[in-house]
Amino acid sequence: MSVLVLAEHDNRALKPATLNAVTAASEIVAKLSGAAGGDVHILVAGKECRPVAEAATQVAGVAKVLLADDAAYEHGIAENLAPLVVKLAANYSHVLAPATTSGKNLMPRVAALLDVMQISDISAVEGPDTFVRPIYAGNALATVQSKDKIKIITVRGTAFAPAAATGGNAAIATITLESFMPARCWIAPEMPTAM
Repeated sequence: MSVLVLAEHDNRALKPATLNAVTAASEIVAKLSGAAGGDVHILVAGKECRPVAEAATQVAGVAKVLLADDAAYEHGIAENLAPLVVKLAANYSHVLAPATTSGKNLMPRVAALLDVMQISDISAVEGPDTFVRPIYAGNALATVQSKDKIKIITVRGTAFAPAAATGGNAAIATITLESFMPARCWIAPEMPTAM
């Protein structure tokens, strides 16, 4: 099966952490090649985020970019994104996100909805179901194995070299969205002021 990477972006540009997650996904696909093989796909979910999807098509090693363009995804609210990722996850053996604030907010929700464990902050791929991750505040490394059908993973960006941002030519597939009421909505950003 294929591997899905969730793009981190600001609706204008692809964030560099996504490229590190693509490298991890490529390593997983290489380990799967002995079994069924697969491809790396990227999900770009946002509002008016086609430029991000176009940039993602250029990432080396990516076969397809899924574009979900809707106001509900504009600010990357995890409660709104999780149902979309869960719906798409059935077509993938692994779903990866960078281990950033956004990825660490979204992926536990996805894992809970799928009733699988999350594998957090991987720093190496030993096999399609075996990963190395830090424990004890990074003072030790553990090798973990998951027998879950779908593996939900966050990727430590510093552990994987970034994939080349150019050289690919993936196709964009637009996801047709069912109308839904977002679980949360963005009101406005507020910055605290000093007293």
